[in-house]
Amino acid sequence: MGERADPEFNTTGSKWLLPVSGYLGFPLDQVNFLACQLFALFAAFWFRLYLSPSHANPLVRHAVATLLGIAFLIFCFGWYSAHILTVVVASYLIIIKCDIGNVHSPGVDESTGSLTCAPRDFGDEQPGLPLMIVTQKITTLAFQLHDGMCKKPEQLTPEQRLLAINVRPSLIEYLSYNLNFLSILVGPCSNYTDYIDFIEGRHISKRLRQHSGTCNGQNGYDKTPEPSPMNAVCRKLLVCSGCMLFFLTVTRSLPITYNVDPHFVSQAPFLTRLTYAFFSIQAARPKFYFAWTLADAVNNAAGYGFLGMDENGKPSWDLICNLNILGIETATSFKTFIDNWNIRTGIWLKTVCYDRAPKHRLALTFILSALWHGVYPGYYFTFITAIPITMAARTVRKCIRHYFLGHAGLKMGYDIITWAATQLAICYTVMPFLLLAVEPTLVYYRSMYFHVHIISILAAIVLHQKHKPREPSATSKTLNSTTSSFSSPCSAQCQPVHSNNNDKVD
Repeated sequence: MGERADPEFNTTGSKWLLPVSGYLGFPLDQVNFLACQLFALFAAFWFRLYLSPSHANPLVRHAVATLLGIAFLIFCFGWYSAHILTVVVASYLIIIKCDIGNVHSPGVDESTGSLTCAPRDFGDEQPGLPLMIVTQKITTLAFQLHDGMCKKPEQLTPEQRLLAINVRPSLIEYLSYNLNFLSILVGPCSNYTDYIDFIEGRHISKRLRQHSGTCNGQNGYDKTPEPSPMNAVCRKLLVCSGCMLFFLTVTRSLPITYNVDPHFVSQAPFLTRLTYAFFSIQAARPKFYFAWTLADAVNNAAGYGFLGMDENGKPSWDLICNLNILGIETATSFKTFIDNWNIRTGIWLKTVCYDRAPKHRLALTFILSALWHGVYPGYYFTFITAIPITMAARTVRKCIRHYFLGHAGLKMGYDIITWAATQLAICYTVMPFLLLAVEPTLVYYRSMYFHVHIISILAAIVLHQKHKPREPSATSKTLNSTTSSFSSPCSAQCQPVHSNNNDKVD
């Protein structure tokens, strides 16, 4: 759902739906994507009801999921889908042939290197977005395999021990994990062990066992009826409908490119430009909300994504949830916004980079995020800018927040001010991501007096250095690592807001 007006935009994928594209006024590649996701939704219900583990063995489920995923790739991208298939097959050969002690290094190099060959964004005709998801899965599996087969348990964090893999996957398991129709087009990335549990029928029962209060210890979970995902699917489809309606009525009337329109930049007052930037960024989010929520609903419809029972004793289907819309729109800090946006990618960045980098973890993680997104200069403007902004936000929060916590009125005022500051910071940070090119980004920076804000950020960083705490002892590091790790599957994989770290960056 981009801003291209030409519905006959050339695509390497199928042109069967060209009449639909012309009628709706959407680019053909977007129509193909939407058609595949809607077909995937119905196929997911069929997969859960007629190819459930009680009706079909894991091999059949793996094969069907893989073949449907490949069919979606070919339909959407045509001959260019061979790029993704080549990356997946080459990565599997690396896993099989490479020394297991080094399997993560060439796997990461090969998969991330391939990202430079395809653009990334909703609306590009080439398989950039699926390639991004495949890259996440390849690197996740490579590190988890290295953890399970090369490291001792005491060398791993609790979350790494939980997700470590001790046996190389078979070819069909590897293909199914990377290419299954549930997540091939837009994700989300999930852990290999969770996906295999889903295919083999252990996904729900395994998580129900973690809630001992729901079992009397005699009947067992094999006799417990599996919770239905229908309520979760319907709720998420309702959110998708709202996002689509918002896109058709609001987003199209607030194009991002108008922020750098020469007449608007030269004639409009600064406050007018700032206001338009604020609302145009807000209006650009629903296309991401739509795509990620629909993908989540597809997985749930197939019976995948069960997290467990929530605090009210009701089933939660947010294991692979990719965003928390309320958390995003009400974020009062840059960290909170990041924590709730593209959650699964944030977890991936944390597990493959932030937790493993010896130093400069924040900077390296943001740089990896930029590389993962692709070659457009706007991505690098966004993620490099996010580094000092994150540092400044941490410093301001650490230095002044405690003064406002003693009184409800002061706390509310503080929250309002920090919400506005956070949303404006997002405007400055995210705009290059949407503009993509260097020239419009520089035009936008000049129109927003960006140098003034850079000076403010640098001042906050200096303040950060003055108030930088002493390096914690080894014992404290160990304790902090344990408390900040994913101590339970719930906190590990789907809690939208993490209160103890700033490591989810995308």
